[in-house]
Parts: sequence; C-alpha cells; structure tokens
Amino acid sequence: MNETFDIQEYMTKGVERVVRDAVKATLKNPRESAYMAKFALASRKASEKRRRAEDAGEHIPPFLIASITSKCNLHCAGCYSRCNHATVDAEPVRQLDCDDWKRVFDEAGDLGVSFILLAGGEPMLRRDVVEAAGDRQDILFPIFTNGTFVDERYLELFDRCRNLIPIMSIEGEKEITDSRRGNGVYDRLIANMDQFYSKGLIFGASVTVTTQNIKEVSSERFIGKLIDKGCRTVIFVEFVPVTDDSYDLAPQEEDREYLKGEIERLRKEHSEMVFISFPGDEKNSGGCVAAGRGFFHINSHGGAEPCPFSPYSDINVKDTSLKEAMNSRLFSKLRDGGYLLEDHPGGCTLYERKEDVEKIMIGLAG
Repeated sequence: MNETFDIQEYMTKGVERVVRDAVKATLKNPRESAYMAKFALASRKASEKRRRAEDAGEHIPPFLIASITSKCNLHCAGCYSRCNHATVDAEPVRQLDCDDWKRVFDEAGDLGVSFILLAGGEPMLRRDVVEAAGDRQDILFPIFTNGTFVDERYLELFDRCRNLIPIMSIEGEKEITDSRRGNGVYDRLIANMDQFYSKGLIFGASVTVTTQNIKEVSSERFIGKLIDKGCRTVIFVEFVPVTDDSYDLAPQEEDREYLKGEIERLRKEHSEMVFISFPGDEKNSGGCVAAGRGFFHINSHGGAEPCPFSPYSDINVKDTSLKEAMNSRLFSKLRDGGYLLEDHPGGCTLYERKEDVEKIMIGLAG
C-alpha cells in the first residue's frame, strides 16, 4: 500500500463508488436511484465547503462519531464502551435529547460534515434520534448496531431514508460471533442481511479484529459470504485491550502486517466493496485522525472527545456550537503537540497515551 494513503480521500471515494454502484443496481427503483444521485451531489458540495474553510485557515473534519445513548442490551466480551463506563445497564440520565441531536446534525451539515457515524451503546434504541438523522438527507449516517433491534418499522425507515446505512457488528462465523456477543446473535444478523437484500437496502459490517478471528474475518470464504448477502462495506477495527486480561486478544505487529496484506488483496479483488481498517489506514495517512483531524466523538451527554477510546472532554455541545467544540483547547493541544502523529505499536494512539491526555486535562482544569 502506498505510504501516502489518505484515509479521508479513500473513504470519500469509496462511498461515492458505493453510491454509483447503488444507482446502477437500482435503476428499476426510480426513488432510490434519485436519492443516491442527490447524495452524490450533496457530498461534493460538502467537500467544497470544507475546502473553502481550509483555504481560510479552518479545518473541518468530514466525519463525526455520535454516541447517541449509553444503553445497550448486550454484554460483548472486551467491550471498550462498558470498560470505560460509557455504556451501562442503568437507565440513561442527563443525555442529549432529540432536539439537541437535531441541532448537532444541522450544524454539522452547515459546516460541510458529510458522514456522521451513529454509535452507542446500541443506537437503534434511540429511534427518535435515528428518525431525526433520516431527515438530514444531505448527510450519510452509518449506524453501528448490534443488529438485534431491526424490525419492520426500522426496515420501513431504512427504505424511506436511504441516508441511514446499518453497519452490523459481526465477529466472523457463528461460533466466534456468538461467543463474544451472545447466543443467537449470528443467526439474527444473517436473517437481517437476508431482509436487507430482499428489499434492496444497502448495509455494511463492522468486525473487531482479534488474534482469535483475524484469519477467519479476512478470508475469502467469510468476505464472499457477506458479499453474497449484499454487504457493500466492511470496517475492520483492531481490538484495543482495555482490561489487563484481554491483552492476548490484541493483534501484534505480525498480525497487523498479515491483515494489511489481506486488505490490500481484498481491495484489488473486490472493487465493488469498501474496505476500511482502523488504525491500519491511519498509519498510512500521517497518523491518528482523531481530535478533529478527520473526526471527533460526541458522547451521549454531549461531551466532545478525541475519539471513543479516549473519553476525555473539556467542552460540551449542549453549551456551545459544534464549530467551537471541534476547536476545543484539548483538541488543539493534541493536534499541535504532535500526540497524534507518532507511530505506535498498539491499536490506539490516544488510549496508549492516556496518561499524557490526563495530564493535559489537569493542565486545562488548572
């Protein structure tokens, strides 16, 4: 892979390619084809907004990650969100309401943000917010979901609002998926895929890569099965060991080199697909893209954080504008201090440097 690989450019072009493919595949469905063509135009306009801002000395990231709830019905092994207590079983309190999220989505669109990844907890528990996202047809909303809340109402919503793209978490075949996510989850995901395919709905898959599943999830057998089901995007996320007893699951350098080679192969052999790797692609695009370089994270309470693995915030979107949040003092110090540019051995730069981030937070508080 070229060392100057640009993850932002790749993702933008990849989504545009999926849109083009979807237009071709849905010519018999004028409504869907028309939406895809309109979004392609909206995406180009958003890129122009960001370019004009860049020329004026202001960097606007093309992506946001929005964790719209702290609630989840599953207890997946090694879940970083539960380990840092962002996801809990208690009923959520003091979280952003639907109007708050609507404002965030509107401000993001005005700034030129093209993609907002909805996460959680389990984001499909917030149907009101997902429906609000569907109203912003100029923004694409990948929904990172465990897939257990897909029902007829959601299928109707996805059919009506083609800017909502479910990205279902799957760990490989049935045995390894159910061992991490719970009995019956794999069968539910496959059933969902069959429903999406039968209705002509685009969807993707998110895979947490561990030492246990790395060869399975990058294999032609597994990827081929997803393609046959109608999947058009696979996002490989390297497991981050957030507990002492899970370090054996974290890919090492040899594993990462193997995955890098397999992704290169998959990109060549399946041009109709989008394959994204974190943090692998980051390492080839000049370092970590968190803290506003390529994206930042808004937690369910409105705190603007560098990324989900670095849950620190010195500003809240409930109290300020999205534009001010993406230029927070914490983000500026992380970007200007070179914390995002250093090579690192593990799965997340800022998680491994959490002591440095905590020192910055102490300094900001002082």
